[in-house]
Amino acid sequence: MANDTATSASGSSREKMAEGDKNAEKLKEKANNCFKEKDYDNAIKYYTEALELNPANAIYFSNRSLAYLRTECYGYALADATKCLEIDKNYIKGYYRRATSNMALGKFKAALKDYETVVRVRPNDKDAKMKYQECNKIVKQKAFERAIASDEMKKSVVDSLDIENMMIEDEYTGPKLEEGKVTMRFMKEMMECFKDQKKLHRKCAYQILTVSTSAYVPVPKPVLFPPQQTEKITICGDTHGQFYDLLNIFELNGLPSETNPYLFNGDFVDRGSFSLEVILTLFGFKLLLPDSFYLLRGNHETDNMNQMYGFEGEVKAKYTTQMFTLFSEVFQWLPLAQCINGKVLVMHGGLFSEDGVMLDDLRKIDRNRQPPDSGPMCDLLWSDPQPQNGRSVSKRGVSCQFGPDVTERFLDQNKLDYIVRSHEVKAEGYEVTHSGKCITVFSAPNYCDQMANKGAYIHLRGSDLKPEFHQFTAVPHPNVKPMAYANSLMQMGMM
Repeated sequence: MANDTATSASGSSREKMAEGDKNAEKLKEKANNCFKEKDYDNAIKYYTEALELNPANAIYFSNRSLAYLRTECYGYALADATKCLEIDKNYIKGYYRRATSNMALGKFKAALKDYETVVRVRPNDKDAKMKYQECNKIVKQKAFERAIASDEMKKSVVDSLDIENMMIEDEYTGPKLEEGKVTMRFMKEMMECFKDQKKLHRKCAYQILTVSTSAYVPVPKPVLFPPQQTEKITICGDTHGQFYDLLNIFELNGLPSETNPYLFNGDFVDRGSFSLEVILTLFGFKLLLPDSFYLLRGNHETDNMNQMYGFEGEVKAKYTTQMFTLFSEVFQWLPLAQCINGKVLVMHGGLFSEDGVMLDDLRKIDRNRQPPDSGPMCDLLWSDPQPQNGRSVSKRGVSCQFGPDVTERFLDQNKLDYIVRSHEVKAEGYEVTHSGKCITVFSAPNYCDQMANKGAYIHLRGSDLKPEFHQFTAVPHPNVKPMAYANSLMQMGMM
């Protein structure tokens, strides 16, 4: 009798497990469908529910890892790929996912190790061999760069340029600077030229960059912009090389001018394949309107990101390696934060891994460098808000996530009203969190031609600094896919 009961209990347990596995598979299929529809947030939700029913399924972790990659949650993607391989070390897709996650985080040696494993297991796999060779090339290149790096003050590219003697050929019919100066006429002609998919002459591009370098070098701290009672400033978030959507912002909200000032909050380049057009337009307006047009640095105004996500490849394809090096120099001088009217702090990423950071501390940051892996400069470019109090490990694998209590303490200590940041795709183009104290704005609609999100910009008026949100949708662009100039490993692993 006892044996019968035990057998019955055992059978019932097996039935429950089988039922759980069946339901988990249904959830996986639901998640897969969401993934196909590019609804990555719901894909993650259903993969997570499937894992709750069957936490020992390597495929679910691998699938969720890819969904996290699409939403730029590289830290979570890496954790899932690692968990997948802990469950099944023979699951080859897990090595691909982990390698892609590490590539996205700039951990090339770790990525190479996983590609080596794939090649060892599948020696005849051409795709695996190509990825291994590409990654190996990057690791060797990085080692070479470290070997030749000097502790001496690096010479500026500007010192090796002879812009005066660069010839503008007779057949060039595009815009030219007027006596080396940017004018509104030049800006309008340049935007039309870019709209028609034509190139600005390299001499003009170099002129804009060299003057931009000298414009930013003397600015040692966040610029303070006090709008008057009747003035407004427009804050835009990430534009990510979506030039035609940038033109649409100017169409909807008016061209920049002394009476229509703008602040663009980082991530001007990468992913979108018209990054060069975006950044030259933004730098041009900065030179035209130095006191009414502001640019803050994002996490994609950095060498590692540019190498992986397309900007370096785009500049080399359209101009030269030397020009990319000059862009890199200018990016290092971009301010990291801006305080509007002493009340609203704007930065690309968010707040800090530790309490006690004051505005004066931000003024002391040595910003003329590639960002470190931790500390206030890293946090300003990389951190994200979270709904719960406290701090947690970043979903991106860099910096941290900060809760409403962290925001509240920072604002109180610095006598600020709220912060505005960007850095994250939002379905509506913006999001208000932390009881209205933390605002996210994102200005690249239908990000990467696949997210179906709206874009947004914010108006702040000097009288009360109450944010007014304006949404817009994506406009058509020429048939050049996002990531067209990105590192081939990133194209294959993520798009």
